[in-house]
Amino acid sequence: MIAGSNLEKVLKSGAFVVTGELGPPKSAEGEKVEHHAEMMREYVDAYNLTDNQTAIVRTSSIACGAMLVHMGLDPIIQITCRDRNRIAIQSDVLGAVALGIKNILCLQGDHAKFGNEPQAKNVNDIDSMQLIRMLKNMRDEQVFAGGEKLEAPINILIGAVENPFADPFEYRAYRLAKKVEAGIDFLQTQAIFDMERFERWMEKVRELGIHKKVPILAGVIPMKSLGAARYMKNNVSGMIVPDEVLERMKGAANKKEEGIQICVETIEHLKNVEGVAGVHIMAVAWEEIVPEIVTRAGLLPRPKF
Repeated sequence: MIAGSNLEKVLKSGAFVVTGELGPPKSAEGEKVEHHAEMMREYVDAYNLTDNQTAIVRTSSIACGAMLVHMGLDPIIQITCRDRNRIAIQSDVLGAVALGIKNILCLQGDHAKFGNEPQAKNVNDIDSMQLIRMLKNMRDEQVFAGGEKLEAPINILIGAVENPFADPFEYRAYRLAKKVEAGIDFLQTQAIFDMERFERWMEKVRELGIHKKVPILAGVIPMKSLGAARYMKNNVSGMIVPDEVLERMKGAANKKEEGIQICVETIEHLKNVEGVAGVHIMAVAWEEIVPEIVTRAGLLPRPKF
């Protein structure tokens, strides 16, 4: 790790890391990004900025990242393989670094057919594993994908995502091992509701020694309503929401409060799972609840550097 980002410093300190997610708007209203980022100041160590999440057109993650840098905050920009070839990706990475962005999360990206431009072509010139290797070579070897040397070095922290719940389950930890070998510095997981399955995945991760090679940030999502819980269970690929979670939401008089409480309980449990280095809070369209979750989960104060 050589990025010098706040995220890197917290990871190196051994403190339990907290990252939060910001979804850029479907407009050019930068003030919305700044508003949500300001609300999370002092509550998260770094901010994920999604890259046209679920293939829906939104403000550029890099542009939003530049706004956060200007605010003195630490962005993690997401870059997908769906929308760019290797020329565009490498160009965007250089541009991001020039703007002061130090953390990059590598993803394949949801298929365009799921978004608001279903006729768009999926580029996928390279896959997420190749993207990780490409960024590592740009950083460590100072070389582009085609072999030409960069004119100056870049310092970035390279992240990836993993879904502990997707099938075939028995191969998930091995897939993560390949990402570690490719060159990631940190990992964020899919949202966790099925703790038993996550614990089994972590057992295999520990068996392979992966938890000692890369920090794992476990994903959590606070549910706002019973409808949101049902949607995630029935419509979000690779996410498992157990029936007992739905029953808790269904039986609660205050659905929002119950959703927050489930999220806090999940974080409390994750703090005691060997190999979990932190949490990534994905409060989708509910960013204002992050400070309350962090406070109630006993994650304050955040480390200062």
